[in-house]
Amino acid sequence: MARALIVGCGCRGQQLGKRLVAAGWQVRGTTRDPGNAEDILGAHLEAAVADPDRAASILDHVGDVTLVFWLLGSALGEPRVIAAVHGPRLERLMEKLVDTPVRGFVYEAAGRVQRHDLERGAEIVRDAAERWRIPVEVVTQDPGDWEAWTDAMLAAAERLTGAARRGAAGRLLDAKQHPPRR
Repeated sequence: MARALIVGCGCRGQQLGKRLVAAGWQVRGTTRDPGNAEDILGAHLEAAVADPDRAASILDHVGDVTLVFWLLGSALGEPRVIAAVHGPRLERLMEKLVDTPVRGFVYEAAGRVQRHDLERGAEIVRDAAERWRIPVEVVTQDPGDWEAWTDAMLAAAERLTGAARRGAAGRLLDAKQHPPRR
């Protein structure tokens, strides 16, 4: 069974997580604020407290993860911290992912964060793909359109996991039309 780690598991991350769960994934979502863990649990996802400004806190949660979703394109906070999570913190994380079970990384390159920070993050992710052969996807879909954004994220996951080669073609996208019953 595939497992995803959603870094920055707010409302959109929870929607993505629900769709992944509907397709048979196990999903862990992170939040910096322990008070938000209940929302993640309420979406039927596993909650983890981790801070993307501290790569080690993210790495603590990747031991059994197939894909990491870096959903920080609309992150709020101090500008220098936001720049760091799309810059040196992201670079450090990518470097460390080489020695983990993670087999793919999805980077959200659209949102409210300064364009130059998002472009820098996308460059770091693409460089990591070349340097360390980490399969990556950079998603530029506008997060303002939740459905299109979610579909773009799911399509990125499909490409990275090679679901079609495993005989599960369309499972992620089909979960939208046929959610599991609870």
